[in-house]
Amino acid sequence: MPSKSRRNFLKIVGGGVITAAGAGTLFAFTRTPHAAIEPWRLAIAPTNEIDVRKVVLSHAILAPNPHNRQPWMVDLVGDNEIDLYCDLNRRLPETDPFDRQITIGLGCFLELADLTARKAGYRMVTKLFPDGEGTPRLDERLVAKITLEPDDSVKADSLFDQIFTRRSNKDPFDTSKTVSVENADAIVSVADSSVMTGHVLDQTQIGRLRELTWDSLDIEMRTYRTAKESIDLMRIGKSEIEANPDGIDLGGAFIETMAALGQLSREKMLEFDSVMFEQSQAAIRPYTQTAMGYVAVKTAGNSRMDQIQAGRNYVRMNLKATELGIAMHPLSQALQEFEEMEPFYMQMRDELGIQNNETLQMFARIGYGETPAPSPRWQYETRIRNNA
Repeated sequence: MPSKSRRNFLKIVGGGVITAAGAGTLFAFTRTPHAAIEPWRLAIAPTNEIDVRKVVLSHAILAPNPHNRQPWMVDLVGDNEIDLYCDLNRRLPETDPFDRQITIGLGCFLELADLTARKAGYRMVTKLFPDGEGTPRLDERLVAKITLEPDDSVKADSLFDQIFTRRSNKDPFDTSKTVSVENADAIVSVADSSVMTGHVLDQTQIGRLRELTWDSLDIEMRTYRTAKESIDLMRIGKSEIEANPDGIDLGGAFIETMAALGQLSREKMLEFDSVMFEQSQAAIRPYTQTAMGYVAVKTAGNSRMDQIQAGRNYVRMNLKATELGIAMHPLSQALQEFEEMEPFYMQMRDELGIQNNETLQMFARIGYGETPAPSPRWQYETRIRNNA
């Protein structure tokens, strides 16, 4: 949905007109959820006086993750250990029935933690799933036991410098600007050998993938239980976003005015035959139709270890794209494993040449666009369960 208007008034679904000048402009200036985006500004700089684990956590919570659920929960153990768990209440059982995407998000968290540890002069030793992997879904067992060891030989990774400007850009991209082969190669080159990566820049294939990603997004939003899962996690307006700085944030003066007039509600979003639903789908469609290329991450298997590695390497690619001024936006719908998505899941595998024993873990569009505002985040302190 549009977040701003170049006109002095906004037409609202159903008929009314809202003046956006004068007092409305003042209202708009007050709708930024400053408290919810504070973690992007308040990450702790490394010093000898501060527990390095808190430095690491304050950066790691800025990792991309599905539906911005922020599924990480940690215990601080002893003087230099972090036990990482999945907050089981933050999973997505309808769109992510086997917790594959949630596990990838935990992998993103671990990579940002490692980049931050290196910047602070520490080696991060990670033992994944020391008590075994939770399957078919994650459970209460450890995801990772992390030990931070001071080490003068550790070298900082330049990707650390992009943590604060990295975004998952959900806006339409500039279709007048193409992504060069050199830049696409550079993005996928930062992944390590634990995964396989590739990119799509051929215009004919981009056209097919634009339609496929739209069709899969559309079916997710027309399947009641998967649509409801997303809609239940929408935070509409500044107050909701700041009260729960996770999920899908819908902010700004326009959104809040629509909600206040009863023109925007969770109930209306689930009326698939309504004018509002069709207009909202039309507003979302440009996200898929302006892709100027794609990058993908696949693994030889689909273990929890594979999923963690996919996440770690995906966020590295996202950071490299940021360094190059290229926007990235994951389009995960056709990778989801619920029943109604299966035709699109198989079509995506065929389109990208995924073999029977391989798993397509991440797929994202790339292009150029304005840098969006950061996504809301819980303060890192709220993700610490125990501080022994």
